[in-house]
Amino acid sequence: MAFVNEEKQEINFKIVYHGPGLAGKTTNMQYIYNNMPPASKSKMISLANETDRTLLFDFVPLSLGKIRGMSPRFYLYTTPGPVFYDKSRQLVLKGVDGVIFVADSQEARAEANVESLEQLETNLALHGYGMDTVPLVLQYNKRDLPEILPVEALDEMLNPAGRPRFEGIAHTGVGVFDTLRAVALQVIDKARG
Repeated sequence: MAFVNEEKQEINFKIVYHGPGLAGKTTNMQYIYNNMPPASKSKMISLANETDRTLLFDFVPLSLGKIRGMSPRFYLYTTPGPVFYDKSRQLVLKGVDGVIFVADSQEARAEANVESLEQLETNLALHGYGMDTVPLVLQYNKRDLPEILPVEALDEMLNPAGRPRFEGIAHTGVGVFDTLRAVALQVIDKARG
């Protein structure tokens, strides 16, 4: 649900990183934050209590153009990973414009990936969104580890609709900006409608 800031001539969009615990959502955000020009981003904020944490920061992209004469500004959020933080996930997804689903490529994490994606679909529905109406890009993270599932198996499990997906190694930056750019372009295309 984009927000227009008339004073700054900006359209603000919310992109949420979602996925199972320890899949690499926070690592993606930290890599992006650490590799962006300081003048284009805000300070990273960590909203934490004794049991969970959400990261967020915003930035103005340098090369995505204007929308109805206004500059896009993206607010990036992470959801807490473990399933028992469902209420926090629901709250973070409110007003979302795009989602990056970060899946853990390890074979042992297949069930956690499926469960997290199903929970994403349920939580989006609570806010009146469908999986087919919200821009969504998948990142198959941790491709550098042993005992990972082939991309084709991950596609079959998580991406039967054939959405854009990228292989990632978030701690080194592989696929990180590709994934972000893909969802940002989808969000902007939808806004230009």
